[in-house]
Amino acid sequence: MALTPFVALVRKDLQIFASDRRAVIMAFVMPMAIGSFFGMLFSGQPSSDDVARIPVLLVDQDSSTISRSIVAGISTDKNLSAEAVPIDQARDRVRRGNATVAVVIPPGFGEAAGRAFFRGTDKPLLDFLYDPSHGMELAMVRGLMTQHVMEAVSREMFNGEQGRRTIDDALKEAGSIEMPEDRKKLLLQMLTAVQSFNRAVPQGSAAAPGSGGRAGSGISMPYEVHEEAVMARQNAGYNGFAHSFAGMGLQFMLFAAINLGIELLLERQLGLWKRLRGAPISKATLLGAKIASSTAISAMVLLVSFAFAMLVWHVRIEGSLAGFVGVALAASLMAGSYGLLVASLGKTPKTARGASTFATLLMVMLGGAWAPTFIFPRWLQRVTVIVPTRWAVDGLDAMTWRGLGFAAAVLPILMLLGFSALFAAIAVSRFRWEEE
Repeated sequence: MALTPFVALVRKDLQIFASDRRAVIMAFVMPMAIGSFFGMLFSGQPSSDDVARIPVLLVDQDSSTISRSIVAGISTDKNLSAEAVPIDQARDRVRRGNATVAVVIPPGFGEAAGRAFFRGTDKPLLDFLYDPSHGMELAMVRGLMTQHVMEAVSREMFNGEQGRRTIDDALKEAGSIEMPEDRKKLLLQMLTAVQSFNRAVPQGSAAAPGSGGRAGSGISMPYEVHEEAVMARQNAGYNGFAHSFAGMGLQFMLFAAINLGIELLLERQLGLWKRLRGAPISKATLLGAKIASSTAISAMVLLVSFAFAMLVWHVRIEGSLAGFVGVALAASLMAGSYGLLVASLGKTPKTARGASTFATLLMVMLGGAWAPTFIFPRWLQRVTVIVPTRWAVDGLDAMTWRGLGFAAAVLPILMLLGFSALFAAIAVSRFRWEEE
């Protein structure tokens, strides 16, 4: 193989690549931006202020010393963002996706948990109302609740007024407890020792011995868990394919809109638009027709994707059908306007394709199509409201697996129509009829 021609060919290709500065920038910036985005999500945050805390609602129907101690502990937990609300509001907010989990402390929980702490029987239920799309967060909240409940119960049992009463009552009833004699003897010894400790230590001056405020080993878990997935319809189930097809449908409808914008640039290069200007057709008519055709194609991409999901993966529109259609059409109009925006801002098909692909990937990522927005840092969650795909994903989720009514689709529809008007206004004002 001749070396000189080989080197010359390689140099020629590199020079061609370097001659298009926008394409070079996209080639290097895109992987850096996407890599940084996912690295920021999954590698942890250096500052606790930036970590996305899990939103948890607290419903204290007990108002006992133990339940108030549990609420206080959760409220100061750095991993949770807790808020005390009534039960009806908690259920509604979880159903709408505004909170991940609601923890309901029922009446009599503190007293029953104190008795079960030593006996291991008749454990009260702690209710978890949760968003079924946040299974990982539910497991984390459940684990943190175990810590806070055990701390509160052990603190009260070893050094609280309720603990003193519970130990005294347990000693009186110990003879009637059904268990092997050897275990009953050990239980009596433990209760007597705790009673002596309570009498010797002033109330409120110390926590459980050797526990540092935490439950000691060998103590029974004082409660059981009841979990309820909160959906709009009682018999509806969570289908993760509904969210994934919403995200991917939006991504590829935007790509379809980009292709139409690129074709429009090619038509301008060929002089087609110059000839059309000579026809008795207004500029608004020509550009409006392009938006309409792009909107129709985008709607077909999204609706065909959902039709496949319904047939194969049993995705259902559990909420308002009118709301689903409204969000889908508004998102399609946004995509159609976006395609015209690509054509108006792009100088050449090549540069427009690279820049628009990068912008589309950013919108899809920030909109929650690839990774759900609840795992984003808090500052990024606030930023994503300026991204149209965020409203489209949330609206489609609300109308499919969340099963919400038409009212939940109104704001996403209005926001998507607003983005459509903005994109169209910029596109019409910047559109060039002739190739420079």
